[in-house]
Parts: sequence; structure tokens; C-alpha cells
Amino acid sequence: MATGQDAITGKPVTVDDKESALTMRQTDSNWTLSSILLATAGASLVLMGFYFLLLRPALLPEDIRFMAWSDAQLQGVRPRLEVWLSHVFQVMGGFVVATGVLTITLATTAYRAHQRSAFIGALIGGAASIGLMAAVNFAINSDFKWLLLGMALLWAISLAVFWHEDNRMAA
Repeated sequence: MATGQDAITGKPVTVDDKESALTMRQTDSNWTLSSILLATAGASLVLMGFYFLLLRPALLPEDIRFMAWSDAQLQGVRPRLEVWLSHVFQVMGGFVVATGVLTITLATTAYRAHQRSAFIGALIGGAASIGLMAAVNFAINSDFKWLLLGMALLWAISLAVFWHEDNRMAA
């Protein structure tokens, strides 16, 4: 049985189950390191999304290197390719911003409260988003592969810290 204080009324509250006790302990305290790390990972995604929306040119030198096209081959398709890729990167940027905003929201709510479902969501979301992006950028030998790996590691470290915090709270 755990006791704590209701966040709205300030009255004492007692709970029986472990999940509620963990949530109450988390709600009563300040930010955890895992939630700060996940929120930071989310903020880095928001910044990356804005890069794709506002700054990224349609073709980077690494893109041209990867395609291994001659100047003559590229000149024939470049105008239409750049228009197409501009649209693709606008959509991608929007999705990356949305993923970052949702990650920050998760970090400040259920993840911070140490709900196991939030851990599972962060694990799957991180693997499918920044984890996959980092892996693909290594596969294509992108100039940005190390930056993306750093972002993926930040996400992964938040998961490891969450796991450690959860085990410490349960003890």
C-alpha cells in the first residue's frame, strides 16, 4: 500500500496496486532522467523535421554520390527530380516533427509516470523512426549517419534508464 498526495486537490491518497503506486511516486516527484532524455530525443526530432521542411535542398552531394549518375544523366532528370523530392521531404519533415511532438508528449506524461505501456510505445516508436533512419543512413553511407546514430542512441539510452529506474522503484 502506498500513500501520496492528489495532484489536483492536495488531499492524501492511498493506493493498493503496484502500477498505481509507481505512478503516484512518479507524479509526486520531479522529472526522471529517462523522461528528460526521451523529451530531448523528441526535441531533436522536431529540429530535424524543421530542417527537412525548411532547409534541406532536394539533392545533397551525398544523394548524387549514392546514385552514381554522370552529370549528363543527372541533368536530364534533375528538374523533375528536385520538384518531386521537395514534396517528399516536406511530407517527411511533417512526419518527423509530428513524431518529435508526440515523443515529447509521451515523455512528459505516461513515460514520466513510468507506465509500462509508454515504455513499449517508446521502444517501438524509436525503432521504427530514428532507429530505422539511422540504420538506413549507415547503409547508404550518408554524411549524416553519425548525427542520426547519436539521436538513436539518445532514445535508446532513455529506454535503458527507464528500465533501471523502474527496477529501482519496484525494489
